[in-house]
This record gives sequence, structure tokens and C-alpha cells, in this order.
Amino acid sequence: MTRQFASERTALITGASRGLGRAIAIALAGRGWNLIITARSADRLQSVRDELASLTHVASIAGDVTDESHRRALAVLASGHGGLDAVINNAGALGPSPQPGLLDYPLDVLTSVLDTNVVAPLGVIQAVRSELKPHARVINVTSDAAINAYGGWGGYGSSKAALEQLSSILAAENSELRVYWVDPGDMRTDMHQAAYPGEDISDRPLPEERVPGIIALLESNLPSGRYLASEVVVPTEEVPALEVA
Repeated sequence: MTRQFASERTALITGASRGLGRAIAIALAGRGWNLIITARSADRLQSVRDELASLTHVASIAGDVTDESHRRALAVLASGHGGLDAVINNAGALGPSPQPGLLDYPLDVLTSVLDTNVVAPLGVIQAVRSELKPHARVINVTSDAAINAYGGWGGYGSSKAALEQLSSILAAENSELRVYWVDPGDMRTDMHQAAYPGEDISDRPLPEERVPGIIALLESNLPSGRYLASEVVVPTEEVPALEVA
């Protein structure tokens, strides 16, 4: 199996059963990437796998990325694919809905949000580190709440701020990787609806509209850093050239 996938591109996507993760998986499948997808909902994940199976090779395994044993299982799948060209840490937790102010924020819930949004993405990268091909891409999905002080967003925002600093240090320590922390902006997703219970969010763009910028990061050689998905521009003199080991 290793020989079968050795010269092909493979991406691991967390939170792939819906929203942005599903949209990225669909786009990459259409571009010939092999996929390893995971999410907590086994039924939804199976639906995505079935949807994409006619386009590319898709391996799926349901589980929680905060679970170390699940992360090890993802590493085993990556090894069977001959390694990874990309890790997309999209899985995340919003926290309570509606969002409470920090003085009323349950600390056990805050711990859980930080575990999902900060510790787990690093845990995934650590678990698959030996499977990362040279020049592999790492995308950590962040938010403008990481850099703007929105009232009521203290738990989620602080977790994403921590993820951004973690990503920045990871990039500084690993020059052989491309590490991107990507803000997709507001989107019409279940999580965004949960953040605004009872409100009409039909004016927000669908996740599919943010995917082209993420694809550009995965398939070009832009430097590590923070990017807005809607504003990613590949230099005209650069021919997209993801190096394949």
C-alpha cells in the first residue's frame, strides 16, 4: 500500500463531516488528492466518504481528536498512505451557546474548548510527525475572534489566539514545513448558527466560497504565516508547485 500512494498527494482533514471541513474534502477530492478524514459523527462522516469515494481514495475513521488513541489511529492510516502532504486541523469547539461573558464562563467548559481548539491540533501534528513528507503543509483553522475582542467570545477567541501563537512558533521551529493559520471569516455553518441562536445567517457565505484560498495555500509555495482565506493571492510569477517526496 505504501508504494501505491507514495507519489500521490494525501491530506488529513479533521472535522470533515460538515461545514468547511467537508467543503475542503470535496474540493481536494476533485483535484485528485487522497484523503484521510475524521469527525466525531460516524454517520455524517460515512456520508461524506460515500459521496467522495467515486472521485478519489478516501479513508475515514470517526473519533474525537482530543483522544490520544484516536490520534494514534490517524497516524497509522497516514503511514499506510505513504505519508502526508497536508494536515488540515479544522475540528473545533465553540463552547456554550449563547456565549457567556468571561466572568460567568464555566471553567470546566473553557478547559474543554482549549483542549479541542489548541491542544488537540498540536496533538494531531505530533501524532503524525513521522508521516509528514518533506515540505508538508499544516493548516490550522483560526478566526478573527483570535485578534479582535468581541464581547461574549472570550472562551472561543482566547483559544484561537492561543492556536495562532502555537502555529507561529511551530512555523519558526520547523522551517521544512509550511505552517498556515487561516481565518476563513464568517460562514453559513452549524457552528456559526450556534453562535447566533435564533438569528438569520443566510447572508453569510457558504464554506465553499472560502475553499479556493485554502487550496491555493496547499498547492503553492507561499511562506508560513497568517492568511485570510478570502484574500489569498498566489504571486503571478509563481507556478503552483506542491513538492512531492
